[in-house]
Amino acid sequence: MALLLIILLLILIILVVGIVAFFYIRQQARSLSKGLFGTEDIKQAAKELQVEYSSTPKSVSAMTSLLLPKISQDFPDFNYNEMKVRATNVLTSYLAAVSAGSVGLLKDGNAELKQKLTDHIGRFTAENLREHFDSLHIHRTEISQYRKSEGRCIVTFQSSLECFHYTTDLGDNSVKDGSKEYKYQTRYNVDLIYIQDRNKVENELDHALGINCPNCGAPLSTLGAKVCEYCGTPIVAVNLYAWTFNNVEEV
Repeated sequence: MALLLIILLLILIILVVGIVAFFYIRQQARSLSKGLFGTEDIKQAAKELQVEYSSTPKSVSAMTSLLLPKISQDFPDFNYNEMKVRATNVLTSYLAAVSAGSVGLLKDGNAELKQKLTDHIGRFTAENLREHFDSLHIHRTEISQYRKSEGRCIVTFQSSLECFHYTTDLGDNSVKDGSKEYKYQTRYNVDLIYIQDRNKVENELDHALGINCPNCGAPLSTLGAKVCEYCGTPIVAVNLYAWTFNNVEEV
């Protein structure tokens, strides 16, 4: 009998301690919530935090002023404003293609980028889902990287953007993930490449990229060449077509 009373007493003590701890933690959470958000209502604070997050643009790695002189030194005809517009158009059309499930909406880019887009759409379709990027708005776009690797030069544009990002079921169109109510703030990198030497590129899809000699039709293995190595005809660089896009990636 005494043992039973001891057990009951211990249970009672544990319950009392648990209740006291619960109210203490709740009070501390309310105090913290009021200090941070001006309200003790934790749910309201969480909602306000979500609203703030959905309306605050992501920062970008803005290295344009530092990297553009280096790019211009290597490529005197590089038109920054034109390439920036192309980069943003590629990004918006890529996300529009994902939303519509149609690769044909991609406005620019090489075979490598189109294959990546096809695979991206295919992964969602295989799960009977569709990813959406609605009411997309780009806040800012800057050059974030410039690098040379394996026969190619790569200029990376980084964009800060907002949109309504969510996933729906292809059957009943119900929302499975994301939100139609709160905007999504994120960053994307878009890689612009210039193939300097097709014999060194890692991706075989890039071997299809290039300029042919206007006289004999021979492919130019080095796009920066001034003279065709086969017939000696002078070559005028066509930067608009030498540069292309091969990657779009959320960061």
